[in-house]
Amino acid sequence: MLSDPAAKDRILVTVTGRDRPGVTATLTGILAAQGAALHDIEQVVVHEQLTLCLLVGLPRSRDVLKELLFAAKELGMELEFNPVTDGPEKEQPPQGQMYVITAIGPALGANNIHAIASTLAAEGANIEKISRLSEGSLASVEIHARLPDSGDPERLKRSLLAQAMRASFDVSLQREGLYRRSKRLVVMDMDSTLIRIEVIDELARAAGVGPQVAQITERAMQGEMDYDESLRQRVSLLKGLDVKVLDQIAADLPLTEGAETLVRVLKRLGYRIAVISGGFSRAADALKRRLSLDYAFSNNLEIEQGKLTGKVVGPIVNANRKAELLELIAQLEGVVLDQVIAVGDGANDILMLERAGLGIAFRAKSKLREAADTSLSGAGLDAILYLLGISAREIREVD
Repeated sequence: MLSDPAAKDRILVTVTGRDRPGVTATLTGILAAQGAALHDIEQVVVHEQLTLCLLVGLPRSRDVLKELLFAAKELGMELEFNPVTDGPEKEQPPQGQMYVITAIGPALGANNIHAIASTLAAEGANIEKISRLSEGSLASVEIHARLPDSGDPERLKRSLLAQAMRASFDVSLQREGLYRRSKRLVVMDMDSTLIRIEVIDELARAAGVGPQVAQITERAMQGEMDYDESLRQRVSLLKGLDVKVLDQIAADLPLTEGAETLVRVLKRLGYRIAVISGGFSRAADALKRRLSLDYAFSNNLEIEQGKLTGKVVGPIVNANRKAELLELIAQLEGVVLDQVIAVGDGANDILMLERAGLGIAFRAKSKLREAADTSLSGAGLDAILYLLGISAREIREVD
């Protein structure tokens, strides 16, 4: 068994045991001293248990294997080796496209991972890597899987979202590539996304017209009138309201959980951040100042003598306008659309999310979830950082 192999023979060496400094250095040092080629390497540590895989091209002497076995014993590690019959010249580029699946939940368990893995297997996708993004509990994992050319990524996305809905966790499917790791612009809706309230509902309550405004909103949601007309009718009911009420609401906007962490980390990483809202400028501008956002676009309410006139001034920020503004900001920043993230919660955000490289439906209705690239329902806004592959440890490093 230990007769000299041909120089091109390759061995897969697998080392397991309690992790400690110097294991990799010792073993690769033996390879270097014995003149063995290193074709591939992979290492992972889970709860202080190391698994190290080395694809080794053997020299004509097999002394390297004896040295590795001896060193592993000295280190208290287990070592196995298996021959790899195909030489480097026979290796073929991997077939299919790599995708990244991000799962997020309060405490992911075996049932959640099983649901994802089974869905991937049903589509013929092979899992190549799993890593934890969260700290402490298993709140987020990132799975790299290769989908064969015959696979259907849209069908896979729908299946994953269906599994996540049934088991009450969030899941994202993204094509792995340069643009996934190089996003540069984030565009967010304001009401019920970046903040927890709908400003127009707060104004309506203050004006004593809450039920009337809610009725118009419901008619618009049922498709009985378009967004522009519904906005004009709702704003008309606010006529005579003191602008101080609007300013007070704008000064005390309740941020969605995770919003400040998301903005702080992305700003530190050099992202540009915009709010594009069908709400009102005095609130959006206040939010821009508070969070040091780069852009804020929203509707302007006409004010005369300190009172709302019940009219909107200028173009209404509807679905089409949101998409146009996203493209405009991207052009101003020199960013391609694949580098843009859009986040929203309503039908008015569909076009904006479709234009972005990554469209995220945040606590949204089913219609938007179906149109978006991914959906977040239970987590806060800072969970978006997990979708970018940023771990909890890295988040913690940002002051």
